Amino acid sequence: MEYLINLYNAAKKIGFYDEIRHITDVPYPEMVIDGKRFLCFCSNNYLGLSIHPEVKKAAMQAVERYGIGTCESRWIAGNLVILEDLEAAIADFKLAPASIIFLSGFMANIGIIPAIMDSFEHFGLPTINNENNLIIKDYLCHISLIEGSRLSVSNTKTYKHNDMNHLEMILKRTKDKRKMILTDGIFSMDGDLAPLPEIISLAEKYNAMVLVDDAHATGVIGKNGRGTPEHFNVEGKVDFVMGTLSKALGGLGGFLTGPKEAIEMLRIKTVPYIFSSSIPPEQAAGILAALKIVKEQPELRDNLWRNINHFREGLLGMGFNLLNSETQIMPVFIGDEKKCAKAAKILYEKGIFTPHIIWPAVPIGKARIRCSVIATHTPLQIDRALEAFREMGKEIGII
Repeated sequence: MEYLINLYNAAKKIGFYDEIRHITDVPYPEMVIDGKRFLCFCSNNYLGLSIHPEVKKAAMQAVERYGIGTCESRWIAGNLVILEDLEAAIADFKLAPASIIFLSGFMANIGIIPAIMDSFEHFGLPTINNENNLIIKDYLCHISLIEGSRLSVSNTKTYKHNDMNHLEMILKRTKDKRKMILTDGIFSMDGDLAPLPEIISLAEKYNAMVLVDDAHATGVIGKNGRGTPEHFNVEGKVDFVMGTLSKALGGLGGFLTGPKEAIEMLRIKTVPYIFSSSIPPEQAAGILAALKIVKEQPELRDNLWRNINHFREGLLGMGFNLLNSETQIMPVFIGDEKKCAKAAKILYEKGIFTPHIIWPAVPIGKARIRCSVIATHTPLQIDRALEAFREMGKEIGII
């Protein structure tokens, strides 16, 4: 206990701990914090669907019908038909044979990776030699993929971020192993894209499976918002696509799509699916409504991309470093943690809510303000934020 207290004090002293803001209302694209309205430029609610009237109406109707939770694992008494309806809708949206949903994206990844890779000593089948299994992950993949890999008894290797030469070198050296490549579709802290066509080509060449975490891409990129496989025209070539229901779809939960037989097997092999309740029925109803909106109202996504381009061009024009961002996630790179904390404080005082991102979300010395815009920001609101960033950048001396 004393160690934790000392650790807290030390972290706070050197700028690695910040007070979490108390948000009392979320009239996106604004937030109310301590009674004051702020423009929010850090939300994953990319299409503004969490407060869309049709989404809220569907969720409230589900509460009236089902109550507020399943209160049980889907294995026992929690398999509501509306959850199956949602899985069917996700599979349809992603053009996949089948899908399975989880309580969160994090729980999905920490469950499905061991379930796919580790042996299962039942049904009279030959036991997989776990020493012959290998997980190969991108250096910048999401922490949930990293934790899922740690929970697996398979060996793991890491390739340099988006470095296909390094990935192929690992694949060449492990030809005889049963392999799975893990990558984000959109990387959550840098905002760049994985080179999926190249990854798939290498996977086919060296007989490896591919799992793409498309959490930040679902609903955002691709002509129909189906994510990075659609964006790169490789739909149907990725073995497993994971995603969340808590970003562009505005709700709560995670999912995985893939071959029907594999998905059905994961229902009896994935620990978080078996030993926890599922997402609440009102979430399923709201997300079903959100998926319908994503399909029928592409103008929301069009507006999001207009806002992305407006904000990016403004920041780059001032001289900010956005790393290699190609998407709605725009990291304003600062580096030094204390300077980054000061930058976030200046923006907060100007009515712009964009907390600073430091270790453990990013490596030490690579602190940044991680910005994101949403479809419902107005051009005037974006201009107001850009002016605040200009003043902040000059005050701390980075532009």
